[in-house]
Amino acid sequence: MDPTHTSPGAAQPRHGTAEDRFDDDDYPAYSMGAAAELLGVTPAFLRALGAAKLIEPLRSGGGHRRYSRYQLRLAGRARELVDQGTPLEAACRIIILEDQLAEALRINNSRGQPAGD
Repeated sequence: MDPTHTSPGAAQPRHGTAEDRFDDDDYPAYSMGAAAELLGVTPAFLRALGAAKLIEPLRSGGGHRRYSRYQLRLAGRARELVDQGTPLEAACRIIILEDQLAEALRINNSRGQPAGD
């Protein structure tokens, strides 16, 4: 996994200027309502992804869930799999494994080794 991600769905925002946050995939910019609307899902679906440990949104000072763009990509992939008939728990496991594989390939490639070797 990317070193900025401690788990597939854990947001780890970096500190910086407002401009930095625009480019930060880990910045928790989206409320639950906005995230659900963008993805075309219900807030209950997002809560279920949290219960399944796919995404762990940060909490605002008032205790509201806040999602990053990275987490929204994971949730969007989960929705695709669930829409295809994959049970939620299985979809979450698939996404975690996909994320781990992508990170391993990225690390391998950064060491100058071709992917798949």
